[in-house]
Amino acid sequence: MKAFKYILLIAIISFCFACSKDDNDNNQQNNLQNFSSSICNGITGPTAAYWDNSHGLAVPLAQIPTLANPGQQFIHSQYPALGFTMPQGYSAQEVTDAQTGTLGVNVFRNDNNVVWRYLPTSSFVGQVQINDVVAFELNQIMQFHGFNGTPEVLCTTTQQSTEFGFLTTFGARLIRFGNFTALLTVQTHFMQSLGNTFVSVSLASGPTAEYNNLVRQTYLPIHWQLLVISDEVRDSDLDGTPDHQDPAPFNPNIN
Repeated sequence: MKAFKYILLIAIISFCFACSKDDNDNNQQNNLQNFSSSICNGITGPTAAYWDNSHGLAVPLAQIPTLANPGQQFIHSQYPALGFTMPQGYSAQEVTDAQTGTLGVNVFRNDNNVVWRYLPTSSFVGQVQINDVVAFELNQIMQFHGFNGTPEVLCTTTQQSTEFGFLTTFGARLIRFGNFTALLTVQTHFMQSLGNTFVSVSLASGPTAEYNNLVRQTYLPIHWQLLVISDEVRDSDLDGTPDHQDPAPFNPNIN
């Protein structure tokens, strides 16, 4: 009888966990689907949330975004802090350039229709104009997807500030070209005393028809893995459910 009560208690607890997770998932999807950008008119849904998030603005996430289908892990050989798990069907290309001190990664879906690119650091002699970096990155991704025309610019941002002796410029573009959408953010830091410009780049491109789903299922989950994650939201078994919501956090077959 005691064993039966124990099994019943476990079943109730598991049911509550499942309901809580389903509620959070539904709330998150609804919040993202109904989101409107506060800094770019005319874009809504997950794409708008991704645009605002790229500017450091809060977005309505009910829980930490995690991968539903974890695949391979990537760890940069020269910079182990740049490490994350990709979705299944994706592969990573390490980026390293000793001449410019560039470190980063390109992530490709196996059909080459989706790209996630992150370069946390590059260094160039002299003052580099942010529009030159933006143009280079956008031309490169459009060529990769086989587009040679003029893109439609949906949102654009350029901001400048001076802190700690650095002239910092932030630029972002959300564009559509052919059947694709891409969101690019670039940050440059020019330190006059050194005569160098430090550049960081983040880019996510994919088919326009899939872009909202890619934001939810790929871009945001990878991005959040690069943040400092506490034990409460760590996904130890990589089953797509954070430990604090997972009834069996070390068993990938139970989530």
